[in-house]
Amino acid sequence: MSPNVEKQKNRKISNKEYEQELAKLQIELVKLQEWIKEKGLKVVCIFEGRDAAGKGGVIKRITESLNPRICRVVALGTPTERDKTQWYFQRYVPHLPAAGEMVLFDRSWYNRAGVERVMGFCSDAEYEEFMRSCPEFERMLVRSGIILIKYWFSVSDEEQERRFQGRIKDPTKRWKLSPMDLESRNKWLEYSKAKDQMFAYTDIKQAPWYVVNADIKKHARLNCIKHLLSMIPYEDLTPAPIELEPRSTAGGYIRPPMEDQTFVPEHH
Repeated sequence: MSPNVEKQKNRKISNKEYEQELAKLQIELVKLQEWIKEKGLKVVCIFEGRDAAGKGGVIKRITESLNPRICRVVALGTPTERDKTQWYFQRYVPHLPAAGEMVLFDRSWYNRAGVERVMGFCSDAEYEEFMRSCPEFERMLVRSGIILIKYWFSVSDEEQERRFQGRIKDPTKRWKLSPMDLESRNKWLEYSKAKDQMFAYTDIKQAPWYVVNADIKKHARLNCIKHLLSMIPYEDLTPAPIELEPRSTAGGYIRPPMEDQTFVPEHH
């Protein structure tokens, strides 16, 4: 690789460039949304990766301009005692899309191969059964007509630590640091092994893993959104601009005095 190409590759995008490129991509996401709705597609995107890898950030940028009735986010909490007695995939199945919908899983059934495995929340037998069942489960989804796209956000040890420290210092982000996140700092190697084993079993032809280099958040967001758009061929179904008719007159109706309403105090 030439020095100029290497320099360009390592250059961090400016905020202005990022905002301009993101705006373009979000317009394309709206077009994709309308295509999914019109053609009755069923799309599932899985976002996995280490804690503080930036999954939530890219999900937020994807959904910002989309209709939540068409594109929704699923982020399940800790399983209940009842959930634990179900078939493992059962709690995820009700959240799968119907025709004309796209579902973004902020973490997914891969919890079993990651946090549950590393933290000892599942038995060896449950883990081994997951590894056997997961590829077949995903092949079933694909055969049923679901477009399944899986992203793994890869972040370095140094960058994850920097983000953890940033969350500790920022009161608006401190809630993102759970005791589980802090414990994961001490199990970097164990999580690496779990991820490698997970890929060995579940990186299948019908639903491969796509790795996003997430050390630079802005780059990761743009690269992931561009890739998502490339995965589903779509056409522009944007309707023509609407010409609004002049507003109708009051027709003699007299509205109640504004003083009768309770307004929010104007501090600004």
